This record gives sequence, C-alpha cells and structure tokens, in this order.
Amino acid sequence: MRITVAGTGYVGLVTGVCLADLGYQVTCIDIHKSKIEMLKTGRSPIYEPELEPLLQKNLKDGRLHFTTSSHDAYTRTDIIFITVGTPEKEDGTVDLQYIENVAYTVAKHIENDVMICTKSTVPVGTNERIKQIIDRNKLPYLHTAVISNPEFLREGSAIFDFYQGERIVIGADNLEVATVIEQLYLPLNIPIIKTDIRSAEMIKYASNAFLATKISFINEIAALCEKVGANIDEVANGIGKDKRIGPHFLQAGIGYGGSCFPKDTKALAKLAGNVQHSFELLNAVIKVNNRQQSLPVKKAKEMLGSLLGKKVTVLGLSFKPKTDDIREAASLKIIKELLREGALVTAYDPIAIPNAQKVLGYHLSYTDSIQEALLDSELTIIATEWDQIKLFPLHLYELYMKEPVIIDGRNCLSLHEIQKHSIHYVSIGRPSWTLLNRESNV
Repeated sequence: MRITVAGTGYVGLVTGVCLADLGYQVTCIDIHKSKIEMLKTGRSPIYEPELEPLLQKNLKDGRLHFTTSSHDAYTRTDIIFITVGTPEKEDGTVDLQYIENVAYTVAKHIENDVMICTKSTVPVGTNERIKQIIDRNKLPYLHTAVISNPEFLREGSAIFDFYQGERIVIGADNLEVATVIEQLYLPLNIPIIKTDIRSAEMIKYASNAFLATKISFINEIAALCEKVGANIDEVANGIGKDKRIGPHFLQAGIGYGGSCFPKDTKALAKLAGNVQHSFELLNAVIKVNNRQQSLPVKKAKEMLGSLLGKKVTVLGLSFKPKTDDIREAASLKIIKELLREGALVTAYDPIAIPNAQKVLGYHLSYTDSIQEALLDSELTIIATEWDQIKLFPLHLYELYMKEPVIIDGRNCLSLHEIQKHSIHYVSIGRPSWTLLNRESNV
C-alpha cells in the first residue's frame, strides 16, 4: 500500500515515520524545501523523543521518502493523509486555507482512485468541503473518498501514542472505505471506533475541550484552596481516586497551552456560536485559563512590590516538557508581562530557546544552564516542569540566587523538600513556605 502524508509538522512527521515503520511505503510532502532537505539527511526539524532514530531507520530501509513535488507525492498513491496546520484566525475561527490548498493540489495531480484521510483538526463539515473541492477539480472518471481520521498524539510522547494509543477514530460515510483504513491500523491492535464523518470531527474537539475543562476546574479549586487553607495536591488525589473522575489532568498550575487546547477550545466555542448555541461552560474554561497564565506575575508583585529593575529567572519555555513547541506556552505570557513591568529576565530551557527567540526576540537573556539563569536572581518562576528543573538541587537556589524566592507555576517541587531550605516558596493552591515558617518549626 502506497501512502502520502501532506505536511511534516508534529502530526505529519510522526504519522509518516510510524506508518513507514509498520512496513508501508510512505512519501511525505512539504512546501518548505529546507525542511525536506533536512529530513532527507535523517535530521528532524522538530524535537520529539525517539523520532529521529526511527526516521533514520526507515530512510535507510527505503520505506520513507520526502519530496516537495506534488507530482511525485500524489500520483500513484493509494491513501493520502492531510496533516497540515489549521491555525486560529483573529476572530477565533479556524483558518482552512492550507487544508483547501492541499485538497485542490491533490485533485489536480491524482491519476488513480484514492482515499483522503484528514488528520488535521478541523471544524465539523470540513471534510465535506474537502470532498467538494476534490470532486470539482479532479478528472471525472476518478473515484475518491474522504475520511475523517483525527489524531490523538501528545507532543513529547507521540511515538508511544501512535503505537499504544487508546483508540483510533475513523469517520466515513461508506463502510467499505472505513474497513480499508481499519486494515491499515490493524497491526497496532488498538481499539477502532467507526463513525460518520461529522461525529469523528466532533470527537476530536470534544475530547480536547473536556480535558481543558478538567484543567481549568482543578485550577479553580486550587484558587479556592488558597483562600480556605486546603492543599490542592491532597484534594486532587482524593477526588482522582473516584473512577468516574480519574487522576489525569488534575495537576493544578498555570494552565494549558500548546497547539491544540487553546485553539480547539476557542474553535469549538466559535462553532457553537455559529449555530446559535451559547457554550457557557467552555467560555468559562477559556476565561479561567487566560487568567491562570498571569498568576505568577500577580503573585510576584504581591510578594516583591515593583518588579522594575529586578532580575527575574524563568525556568522553562516550552508549553510542556519533552517538546520544543512554544505555541501558546504560559512562559510567553509570563515573560511579556515581566518585561512590561520592567524586570530583567533570564530564561532557561534545555531545547526550546531557538523557537522562543523567534517570538520573544532579544529583549531578555537566554541560557541552557540553570545555574547561569539563577545567578544573582531575585525571583525565579517555574513555567515548565522539565525533569532538569524538578531534579535541580534546592540548595543551589540558595547558593546562586541573590534572594531565594521561587514561584512554582507547575507545583513540581516537593513541599517536604522545600521545608529543609531557607527558600521563600509559593506554588498554586498549596501552602507557601517562608523563612519565618522554618524558624517557627526549629
């Protein structure tokens, strides 16, 4: 079976590499020549654990190919996966221009019957639009089928998720077509859900919206814990034991980010508005998350007063660990607010600095050394829970910082360990720790 993957971003590259590793002949196409040339040498333009060795293996074995040529990609292929970006417009709707461009290009180049699977996250009804574009522009004797096949890959564990996912969703209006795509995934032994196309499109949005809701909910409970003297860690553990709730996505902090949750929650709320449905719950989820990302700077001003001229360290730039993706990362909002307050910011991240520099420029200092980031700092804000940050010895905060003050936006440091040190420590929904606390316990 010959497969083409349109787009070599996080979803497309992982999908293409893993399908090739299953034994299929896969061609990945992208319009960016420099990216394709890089991939041909076995180097990945994105950071994703385990991806690059798998890329090199399948290149060497001759199952994986990269091209910028639409002719090479779309003629003589059986299945086309669309994985291009669907960015957010200013009004919150989804920009479908890249999806539509691919559909038009596919229609102009296919020379045999093909199946087109949309993995990109798209509003309900988009696959019907793709079908219309292709039917209008293809050769009249060719037959095509459009399938909704949403992805559920988490950045930082995308390879694992491809092979060990919880479900595969196939949305098709034809059982025979759905069965062909089902056969493609059978070697993975993952439960397969077959639905109509619109239901498959909605499953993706509903899944992300529900997970975002859990995050905003636990952050609201954390805010309440601070006011009544409870500990959000203990509260989350207690409610997470209920099988109807579960422990996942109950980690209080500074909110969700990345390429999916922020964009998809707003897109779903916009979709609801377009059909005259006021999605009040989801609007509240978005509002809570926007507020949550500003919480570290708010706490910093409450603790230190003016931040003008103060040296502030931000630990972590990516929106989550194990990725270099900074899209909608809380760190970006935090740093921009710190700079507006006149703070002198030094940021640490093990891999995401190049991407951050493209967005934040050089109005701050960057380093891949935590020690260097902490040197003479008067405040540290933890924005991403990298293992390097979680495992960093606490006594070094005391050693390197001018004033060992930490705002832990990810609740990733141990309260028990913090209490052994002379550190002023504030987290989200948990008891604060100051030198006065320590002296009173001595």
